[in-house]
Parts: sequence; structure tokens; C-alpha cells
Amino acid sequence: MKRRLVVALVFILAVGLCGGLVWFNFFRDKMISQFFANMQPPPQTVSAAKVEAKAWTPSISAIGTAKAANGVELAFETPGIVKEIKFKANQNVREGEVLVQLDDTVERADIQDVQAAVKTAESSFERAKTLSARGFGTEANLDQASALLAAARSRLARLQATLEQKALKAPFSGVIGIPRIDVGQYLQPGTVIASFQDLSSMKVDFTVPEQRAGEISLGQEVRVGLTETDLPFKARVTGKDPRVDPKTRLVSVQALVEDNKSGAILPGQFLHVEVILPEQPNVITLPQTAVITSLYGDYVYTIEQEERAGQQVQVVRQVFVKTGRRRGGALEVISGVQPGQQVVASGQNKLQAGSVVKIDNTIDVTKLDTTKLASGQ
Repeated sequence: MKRRLVVALVFILAVGLCGGLVWFNFFRDKMISQFFANMQPPPQTVSAAKVEAKAWTPSISAIGTAKAANGVELAFETPGIVKEIKFKANQNVREGEVLVQLDDTVERADIQDVQAAVKTAESSFERAKTLSARGFGTEANLDQASALLAAARSRLARLQATLEQKALKAPFSGVIGIPRIDVGQYLQPGTVIASFQDLSSMKVDFTVPEQRAGEISLGQEVRVGLTETDLPFKARVTGKDPRVDPKTRLVSVQALVEDNKSGAILPGQFLHVEVILPEQPNVITLPQTAVITSLYGDYVYTIEQEERAGQQVQVVRQVFVKTGRRRGGALEVISGVQPGQQVVASGQNKLQAGSVVKIDNTIDVTKLDTTKLASGQ
């Protein structure tokens, strides 16, 4: 009897223990689920920007090539042997200075003979003129003396011109390059002596699509620089071709940079060009970093206030937008957002729709170089 009672008690205890374990497991799972269901993820730190409607200055971007407003490859018109080189590489030269002198010994000897012939012809002409005035000379003698004088003066002028050509002078003030000749070298007409450039002002040649050629006019402001994001030089449009290139469908344009005294722009240099167009008011803009491109289109994360667990928090919503033109770090938005809304400007890679965020605008992304942001710098 006692044995049966002990077995019954053991059985009851075992069943109670098993039931308690089962109940504990259900209770534990329920509490864990409730804990995670009520637990809010920590807010993600992002920077924000406000959607603004402001004046927009559109532009036409192009690639150009620089050349000096005055620039030539110096050469002689006449042959001869180099007697003296009077310049050094990269020397600043004033207009009219002699740069290279060819041997002119023969010409200087000939000019003395011709000058004597001119004096003789002048004396003969004056004598014939006096005799003709007194009636002792004929008109034929006077005409012959006049012709001889004219021929002598012509030979003298030709020799003087040849002497001038033996001395190569600077056609304008500028900087001369590396000499390409040596003393004693015989030069043929057209042999290049050196490159000579006036770097104080520069011309910039570039092309624009035929569809946009009508937006460009003489005197229009142009910005020029060595990089796409830094265009410190001001220029003005000085010319536009009146035809479209049938091969490229482009129109050639030329602008003048009047102030290049620092020599930062060199002839032949590759330049970024931006033609400034008339300002347009009330254009909705965003920082370029705020817009995300996907297979389904461009979108932004807008920031809105929402109540969660009795508290006001900032959450993000995914909104698709239609974008337009770009300028600097700004992007035109045609539709999707309205002025006054806040959007996430950076930190989108850790967000999804409905994420709670915390705004930290310690760094203003609108003033950063967007090319560096894109490359991760």
C-alpha cells in the first residue's frame, strides 16, 4: 500500500515538473517576443537639407583648348647664317627687341655702293632739271635722269629691307620659348626659331551642341578652369561660327580670358568651360548627395515627425523624384518634393523606409566637393 502511494506521489511530481517546464518555455518565448516587439532600434545619424526654391543660374558645360591671344612660331623670311642669338628660354621680351641676328656683312657692303649710286643719280637729276629749266636740256634727258634716280632709290630700299629681315625682332611683348637653332647654323626661309607667346590674355576655343548654339551671344560671361569643380577665370564670348560642323553637329565658339598675368593658363592647355546663361527664379533645388539613383528611378528620403511609443520621433519616407539640370553641388528637382520639406543629404546607405533618424548637420554637405564624395574621398 505504501509502495503504491509513493509511486503515485512520484508520478504526480513528475507530471507537475514536466508541466511547469512546458509552461516556463511558453512564458519565456512570449516575454522575449514582447520585448523585441516593443524594443525600438536606435536612431540612425544623418545630415539633412531643406528643399528650397531659389534663383538658378543655368549654364552650358564644354571642354576647351587654350591659346595665346597673341602667339606665333617665329621664323625668318630670308636665308642666312645665324650670327648671334640674343635671347634665353622663357625670357620676357618687349616688342621690337632683336632676338636673332643673321650674318649681314655682304648686305652692309652692298648698301654703301648703292648709297653712293643714289647720290650720283640725285646729282645727275638736279643737273638735268636745271638745264631743262634754262632751255639747254631736253625732256628726254630729264626723264632718263629721273628714272635712274628712282632705280637707285629702289635698290637702296630693297637692300635696307633685306638688312631688316636679317634681324628677327619681337612682333609684340611676350615670353619666348626654347631656342631651336644654333650659332653658325644656315637657315632656310620658314625655319622655326622658337615659340613666342603673350600670356597676359588667352583665347579659349570650345564647341557646343547645335541645339544650344542659339543660347550663346557675343559678350556672354564664361567661366574657365583647369578642373570641373574649380573655374576661377572669367572670360567673355568674342566669336561664334555662323555654321554647324556637318560631321560633329557642333558649333565652334571662342572666348577671351583678359587677365592671365599669373600665367596659370598655358597655350594648348585642356580647360573646362562653363557658359553662364540668364538667371531663372523659383527653381526647386536639392544637394546632389540627397538623390539616390536606382533601377526604378531617382528617389530621396524625406524626414517627417511621427509618434511611436508615446514619443515624437523623426522617421524617413522614400519619395521618388524627377530631376533636371545640375550645377556645382546642386540639382534641380522638377517634381516629387516641395519647398520647406527636409530630406536626408548624407547617410542614406544605412536607411530604409520608416527608419528612425537623428539629424547632425555638423558638416554641411552642400559645400563639399561632390566629385570627392562620389569617389569616397
